[in-house]
Amino acid sequence: MQAGVSTACLYPQHLEEALYDLALNGVTHVELFINSDSDITRERVHTMKTIMERYGVTCRSVHPFACPIEPLMLFSSYDRRVDDMIDYYKRTFEVMQIFGAEYFVFHGNNKYVSVESELYCERYLRLVNAGKEFGITVAQENVERCQSGKLHFMREMLRILGNDACFVLDVKQAVRSGESPSDILHMLGSHVIHVHMSDHGEKGDCLPLGQGDFRIRAFLETLYQYSPESSVMLELYRKNFRGISDLVGSYRMLGHIITSIERKGSALSQT
Repeated sequence: MQAGVSTACLYPQHLEEALYDLALNGVTHVELFINSDSDITRERVHTMKTIMERYGVTCRSVHPFACPIEPLMLFSSYDRRVDDMIDYYKRTFEVMQIFGAEYFVFHGNNKYVSVESELYCERYLRLVNAGKEFGITVAQENVERCQSGKLHFMREMLRILGNDACFVLDVKQAVRSGESPSDILHMLGSHVIHVHMSDHGEKGDCLPLGQGDFRIRAFLETLYQYSPESSVMLELYRKNFRGISDLVGSYRMLGHIITSIERKGSALSQT
């Protein structure tokens, strides 16, 4: 497993500036949150690639800003929208190849105008197959306002799609949906390939690590059993931390825990 930080934590700072600040402060693994089409012009992609190479930063995942229009474009009855949205996201897949990113974070349909599970999975699979053409894995994130917010829906996706169902487990969104992050992990198992990490407790549902009462180590030990190659990205909302030192502190804590778990796992495998 590998600890990282999402550039979304520093929103509304410009993407390349957020990446630079994280890199300058020792963060070497990131998720890039694309905030606008102009974030991925050729010039800015080159700038970000240069930053990554200079500071030894790797990118595992990309999160698109267009997720709020996914219900309209991918889950309506107007078929041309689906084609248009997939073509639009192919541009993001191309950029992901430049960064070496593997996972595309997908929100999907909202829960207020839900569609049947079979239709949902058919549309999702079309995007999955488009991603495969670029070597990209499309992963469904659990989001409170979306159909994916509830564990029963994710289990239905897994039943219908089998190995084509991959998931990003967002801890804070699970809490907001009234779901246990650990229950989601146990139910979906190795199909959880990526995590958005935060702490939670009496102070709130999106806290820097160590400021809540989430059993982070126990959760990560379970994740290591199911998905030892996954990335665990710190993702906090800007109002929930004071400054970049809070992000770096949580990132280092996360890294220490993961290193400890991996050492323990290596020692057990040698006995």
